[in-house]
Amino acid sequence: MLFQRQDLFSRDTGGYTMYRIPGIFVSPGGVVQAHAEARFGRGGDWDKIDIVMRRSFDGGLTWDQPRRILDHRDFGEGPLHNVNSIVDRENGIVHVLFCYGYVRAYTMRSRDDGASFSPPREITATFEDFRHEYDWGVLAIGLPNGIRMRGSGRLIIPVWLSTSRTTAHRPNRCATIYSDDNGATWQRGEMVPDVVPNLNETGIVELEDGSVALNMRNGIGVQRRVISRSPNGISGWSIPQLDPQLHEPTCQGTLFRHSWANEGASRILFCNPDNIDGEDAKGSSIFRTRRNLTVKLSLDECRSWAFSRVIEKGLAGYSALTVCADGSVLCLFERGEGSSGDTDDHLTLALFDLEWLMESAADNA
Repeated sequence: MLFQRQDLFSRDTGGYTMYRIPGIFVSPGGVVQAHAEARFGRGGDWDKIDIVMRRSFDGGLTWDQPRRILDHRDFGEGPLHNVNSIVDRENGIVHVLFCYGYVRAYTMRSRDDGASFSPPREITATFEDFRHEYDWGVLAIGLPNGIRMRGSGRLIIPVWLSTSRTTAHRPNRCATIYSDDNGATWQRGEMVPDVVPNLNETGIVELEDGSVALNMRNGIGVQRRVISRSPNGISGWSIPQLDPQLHEPTCQGTLFRHSWANEGASRILFCNPDNIDGEDAKGSSIFRTRRNLTVKLSLDECRSWAFSRVIEKGLAGYSALTVCADGSVLCLFERGEGSSGDTDDHLTLALFDLEWLMESAADNA
């Protein structure tokens, strides 16, 4: 049984105020790569932000020094944000998509396990194709990862849009963008039916039957996650439904497939702050305190969550999951250690195996 933790990024280091919005993936060559938004100023969403990365060559045990992979000054004076990755093991490529200033989107790729990346290429025109249906003022890519479909090789990234022209980011709607030519071009998919307002920051997973599920942050104050499914990941989205088993403090959550049925068992992981009590630090009636970060395991394609284990009982926010070749799981998450209610003191890495997750433990209450 395995469980261990370490801080990868900490507040007031490396010349940055704080690090937020974790992402993590295992490249085709087995190199683990953790990235984060490195924020200046007050550390807000609209402050100057770079993207930094660390790499591990031993399954997440030890890490190299952080390096900046995207510099906001190459784009302007605003934030770089919402980094999303798709690992294409068949072709040895990592696709990375990201945004600038909530109005532009880019893609780049690595063929050498994150040692270098291609120059960013703008794909904002893909989002412009939504305008006839939804006249957005804000665009954002979902967090923290997309998927590559098993059969077709289609690349799919969840996205969300808002008609807001301010920093409020509301109202908003979810959709996907996709590529059927290995990332050379990107197209818009259909929007999720506008039944539950203010859905964003979407997790995505391919299911055994080739359909795709979205697991969405719910911003209307009903403390449950929202689910929608599509037969192909780009159209025919089902009417969004609340998942009564998944608590929602109004925070990003992450969804990631651990294994397929032909690998022994179909296993899907979900992680978020499993808490619906207490108001957040600003006293909001919608947001709840981000704490009690919990990873859950489904053995039936997200219909139920058979196992659940707390990673961090204290303050914890956004998270990202990935799986190593040996089946061990890495979870990079925001962690707070003060009394303010903020979760931006550290980005902490938890390394564990399924034995730890599936153990029935009294301290999992």
